[in-house]
Amino acid sequence: MILIDGKKIAAELREELKKEVSNLKAKYNKVPGLTVILIGDLTPSQIYVRNKEKSANEVGLKSDVVKYPDSVEEKVILDKIQELNNDETVSGILVQLPLPKHIDKKKVIETIVPSKDVDGFHPMNVGNLSSGYESSVPCTPLGCYLLIKKIEPNLSGKKAVLIGRSNLNGKPMAQLLLKENCTVTITHSKTKDLKAECLEADIIVAAVGIPELVKGDWVKKDTIVIDVGINKTDKGIVGDVAFEEVSTNAKALTPVPGGVGPMTIACLLKNTIDCFKRLADK
Repeated sequence: MILIDGKKIAAELREELKKEVSNLKAKYNKVPGLTVILIGDLTPSQIYVRNKEKSANEVGLKSDVVKYPDSVEEKVILDKIQELNNDETVSGILVQLPLPKHIDKKKVIETIVPSKDVDGFHPMNVGNLSSGYESSVPCTPLGCYLLIKKIEPNLSGKKAVLIGRSNLNGKPMAQLLLKENCTVTITHSKTKDLKAECLEADIIVAAVGIPELVKGDWVKKDTIVIDVGINKTDKGIVGDVAFEEVSTNAKALTPVPGGVGPMTIACLLKNTIDCFKRLADK
């Protein structure tokens, strides 16, 4: 079995991006800029934003974090986003989720101009992705897609089973794999006989938030298994895939942690650079 080393592949991607930033600086005399808005003091969000900032600085991006307390009014956030929309030094805007209850997530996402939406959550980017047009792609499914392509460059005709139908992962993942001529089945926690669906798959992407749901006897030989789950359990952090069991059958498998996670941040940097290039070309 191939252990898909997300840390190593993400490091390689960051090296490529670093060279690209250097070339863009030489060409345009400026570098892509990423601004993250962080509201409140949730520890996971703070850690995640710190990692984003560190990675952005490593590849040479201009990186800013704007922090607000939990009690901040929605209007202040929306006004700040509008200011960043109009700021030519900012290529990408990201508002760290989750948000406090009094702030409307939909309104926040829709206020970011699609051309600076590095999360790929704006309805216009969602629509462009599903129509096969140029768009920002959400970072986690993009990371999963790049990991799959590392193992199997030609995905045409492969059967892919996605477990989880979220806007963050399942739905955009389906669009990326359809574009590669895969036959895609979207399953979820209400699917009848999930095991039978998985046994048909050449590719399984598990992102449903159920610890070790996918068992060894759910996976046929030569299947590529991508585990997006991060679940806190009594035995520590585990994914949505029973790693030990599945590793005896799968062709390739991502570990948790160290699989999809590092790729998500690397893809955020990639999206920021792509937004910069599209704006620069205009």
